[in-house]
Amino acid sequence: MDFAFLSEAPFWTALLSIVVANILLSGDNAVVIAMASRNLAHNQQKQAIFWGSAAAIILRVILTITAVQLLALPYLKIIGAVLLVYIGVQLLADSGEEDELHGHSNIWAAIRTILVADLVMSLDNVIAVAAAAQKGPEETRLILLIVGLGLSIPLIIFGSTLLLKVMDRFPIIITVGAGLLGLLAGGMFVEDPAIKDSLQASIADAHMIFEGIGIAIVILLGNYLKKKEASKNAA
Repeated sequence: MDFAFLSEAPFWTALLSIVVANILLSGDNAVVIAMASRNLAHNQQKQAIFWGSAAAIILRVILTITAVQLLALPYLKIIGAVLLVYIGVQLLADSGEEDELHGHSNIWAAIRTILVADLVMSLDNVIAVAAAAQKGPEETRLILLIVGLGLSIPLIIFGSTLLLKVMDRFPIIITVGAGLLGLLAGGMFVEDPAIKDSLQASIADAHMIFEGIGIAIVILLGNYLKKKEASKNAA
């Protein structure tokens, strides 16, 4: 393969654009990664964060290649919104557990949660990454995606690790993170091609209303399940 593109300014400009775009769009992903791994033993937290982040980046490369086709599918965002609400509720409900979880099954459960959440939340984000890749030479776009997103891994890991420490010190951050997933779910629901036009035409400020509904469902249901589990354990 001819590596002459390495000396071309457009390649490096596109690569930097991908890294920056992915970092800016990965704040919500870092929240999920931190929340999904917070109940694991300390050494397992590092493994879950690393493998969850790495697998999520690989998944994002695949998603970016098919981004336009995926986003055009009707009902996909509705399904994604429901999944995000479910994940947010589960993560908030599990936040009441004080004992550390052990075992490989729990590591894989955390990684699975990270992957599913990243899959759903990346549907819109990958458009920005794909657009950034278009700035580079045509023959290098796949390389740009893989390298650019790969370089983002350590930064996402750092963000997740930092959030983990903040969550331990300020547990309210867990509720805020769960609420963020509800907000994203509400916005995603409204943007589904199957209902977007009719819904936004019939309901003023549909985005804001459904984002509020998403936040309310996740926080209220998550806290209800957390209290219910706490009462059962206390009995």
